[in-house]
Amino acid sequence: MRITVNSGGPQALEEWRGHFRACDPAIEVVGWDEAQGDPAGIVYALVWAPEAGRLAALPDLKLVISAGAGVDNILADPLLPPGLPIARMITDSTAGVMSEYVLTATLMLIRQARRMALNQADRRWQTLDAPPRIAEVRVGVMGLGQLGAPTAQRLAGIGFQVAGWSRGRAALPGVQAYAGPDELAAFLARTDVLVCLLPSTDATRGILNAGTFAGLPRGACVINAGRGDHLLVPDLLAALDNGQLNGAVLDVFDVEPLPAESPLWQHPGITVTPHYGSTPDRRERARKAADMMRRWEHGLPLPQLYDRQRGY
Repeated sequence: MRITVNSGGPQALEEWRGHFRACDPAIEVVGWDEAQGDPAGIVYALVWAPEAGRLAALPDLKLVISAGAGVDNILADPLLPPGLPIARMITDSTAGVMSEYVLTATLMLIRQARRMALNQADRRWQTLDAPPRIAEVRVGVMGLGQLGAPTAQRLAGIGFQVAGWSRGRAALPGVQAYAGPDELAAFLARTDVLVCLLPSTDATRGILNAGTFAGLPRGACVINAGRGDHLLVPDLLAALDNGQLNGAVLDVFDVEPLPAESPLWQHPGITVTPHYGSTPDRRERARKAADMMRRWEHGLPLPQLYDRQRGY
């Protein structure tokens, strides 16, 4: 079985080979650049942001495996063969890692960590108001899928007042459920910290906008760990500047790496993290990819196969 890997750069290739070899000695890992000169027999590709046309140049390719939970960077290829199966990378630890990220971000926001970091940089001692207790904070999670549901339950288990909003009504212990466009306003009105873990679809792109922010209580905070295209950046900046929002933690962006000239870097109300909210290590991703390859070879279903019609 031949797989080409485009994740972590050439310096990570030998590590990938070692991890795949430990999973199955029959798996041959071909470097991304090597694949251009020797594409025959490459049936699988583990990629994150492939250059346009590179996947189409692999004549025997049968399955693309995303190196992360999202597939947007793969779908952005205008030459991507239509109907080529794409599998999302969600490992056993992905949801746990994401829930820890969201918990950390939530605590940073309610504890004003960004403000304290700026004060430290300025060598300024400023006494801040006492933070709210966890039991007083109402967290709202948008998207209750493979990442959102465990995250909502993790936060509820710690003691936050948690609600979830999704396309269809979810039944999660300890999580108040809202569903569909008709219940979005009520969901927002009870939310102090809004967490976006939605997939990128026609219905969700741009959902973090001025209208959504206006529906939150004044002084609310936002965490976007879903997709970069959920957020309208000018609307976020305006809401922060006029006091409607008190802070934001952003892990995903329309353009990655985030350009140095982006106003998000310097805004005093924003914490930027480099898209690492739910990234598992290479060993775990190799195990997952090897399992997907075995399933594909034996005609077994892939539960994390991307559905183009649903958008996730």
